Amino acid sequence: MFRLFKRTVVTTLAVGLVAGLTFGTDTFSYLKTSYNRLTSSVSDSVPVEFQIDRARQMVHDLAPEVRRSMHVIAKEEIELDKLRNQIAKAETQAQESKEQIMRLQSDLGSGQDVFRYAGRSYSRNEVKHDLTQRFSRHKVADDTLAHLCSMRDARAANLEAAQKKLAAMMSAQKRLETDITNLETQRKLVEVAQASSDVLLDDSQLARAKDLIVDIRTRLDVAAKLANADSHYLGEIPLDEPTDEDVSDQVAAYFGGESAKAAKPQAELASVGIQLD
Repeated sequence: MFRLFKRTVVTTLAVGLVAGLTFGTDTFSYLKTSYNRLTSSVSDSVPVEFQIDRARQMVHDLAPEVRRSMHVIAKEEIELDKLRNQIAKAETQAQESKEQIMRLQSDLGSGQDVFRYAGRSYSRNEVKHDLTQRFSRHKVADDTLAHLCSMRDARAANLEAAQKKLAAMMSAQKRLETDITNLETQRKLVEVAQASSDVLLDDSQLARAKDLIVDIRTRLDVAAKLANADSHYLGEIPLDEPTDEDVSDQVAAYFGGESAKAAKPQAELASVGIQLD
């Protein structure tokens, strides 16, 4: 195996070297042109039916990718819904926190030293300390909410782009399936046209058929004449002289009248006054 590989490499290098010496700097152009012509010839030799089946398989192979995209989009839609619910809950909490902070701030602004909340009394310092902690937590919650909103917007944009891509992919897949169906129909029509053209005869074939029919008719006519000649033997002495048949007799016989020879004696007798009964 190694020897075969080595021999192949050496042969390739040798061919390249010879081509380089022969064609110089145009070697790559010659090789590229030869390769393109070779691949084009191979592609043209592949049956159209095989190419259509290959295209149909390629379109069929898109189905797993479409299903995977649909699964990813469905999962992202669920995650986006969770994120939106989380944001809605955070916004509600932020609003409650803001109201509580504003209430404590208002109470501290009243100038009182003791404040009473939920049945318990708190000093001014306790209320002020509680307000400070609440305000710090509120600012962190606001930052978190802003981050969640940014995440929601980004994921929503990505989801919309993925949905558009999936819709375009599915539309293209359907269009390709329709194109393949049309190509299959066109291929069948071409096959029918080719089969019909094979039935048609060219002029030379038609002429040969006519000549053959004429030759057959001539041979049959010759055979018929030979068959009639068998009843008349050539070289025999004729015993009876040929009789010349008057054309008037032929006409009278054809139309059922008297012949010219029979009518002549009657005419002569009538001229001398003799009437024949």
